[in-house]
Amino acid sequence: MSVTEKTALVFGGSRGIGAGAALRLAEDGFAVALTYVSRPDSAAEVVAQIEAKGGAALAIEADSADAQAISSAVAKAVEAFGTIDVVVVNAGIMRVGTIDVFRIEDLDQMLAVNIRGVFLAIQAAVSHMREGGRIITIGSNTAVRSSHPGTTVYAMTKAAVATMVKGIAIDLAPRRITVNNIQPGPTETDLTAAMIGRLAEAAPLKRVGQPSEIAALVSYLAGDEAGYMTGSSLTIDGGFAL
Repeated sequence: MSVTEKTALVFGGSRGIGAGAALRLAEDGFAVALTYVSRPDSAAEVVAQIEAKGGAALAIEADSADAQAISSAVAKAVEAFGTIDVVVVNAGIMRVGTIDVFRIEDLDQMLAVNIRGVFLAIQAAVSHMREGGRIITIGSNTAVRSSHPGTTVYAMTKAAVATMVKGIAIDLAPRRITVNNIQPGPTETDLTAAMIGRLAEAAPLKRVGQPSEIAALVSYLAGDEAGYMTGSSLTIDGGFAL
C-alpha cells in the first residue's frame, strides 16, 4: 500500500460504533486501519465495504489488553499508510455485577482494556502523529449517569477515560493535537440487539442511537472545524443523562 494523504487508526473498529467510525472516516477520505480481537469476519467486511467504494483499509488483529499488540498495531498501520492523522480508541468491554458478587478477574480485565488499553493506544500512536492530529476516545454516558445496579465498574472506567482525556489534551497541546471524548448512550449494535425495545422505551426521545450518528460526531472531531476543541467530553445519548 502506498503512503496516503490522511490516515486514521480505529481501535476496536470491526463492529458497532467502531465500524461506523471506520466507514465514516473512509467516506471523509481517510485510509483506515482498524483493529479487531474476536471477529475477523466482521473486520474483513468493514475493509471490503471501504475498498468497494475506492478507499484503502487494513484490518489488524490486536487485543487492547496487550501492550505489545497495541504497539504492533500502530507499527503495522504506519508501515501500510505512512503516518497517523486521527486515532479513534473505541475498544472496550463491559462486565456487570453488583459489588458483592463482582469477580476480581472481570475487574482486572475491564481496567486493562477500558483504561490501561486506552492510555497505551494513545501513547503508542502519538509518536507517529503529525502536528494538528486528532485523538478521539469512545467513552459512555455512564460516566455522568449510572442508574442501573451492576454497572459500577463500567461507569468507573468510562469516568476515568473522561478525566484521562483532559490531562492528555494538555500534554499534546504544544503539538496542536486535540484530544476529545465521545460519550454515547444506548446505541443499536449487535451487542444491544436483545434489549433495544426496553432501552428505547426508557429514553426521553423514545429511541436508541445509531452507529452512524456517533460516527458523524467522530467525523466532526476529526475535521478542521474542531481544531479549537480539546479536552472535552461530548455526551450523545438522546437525553438519558438529563
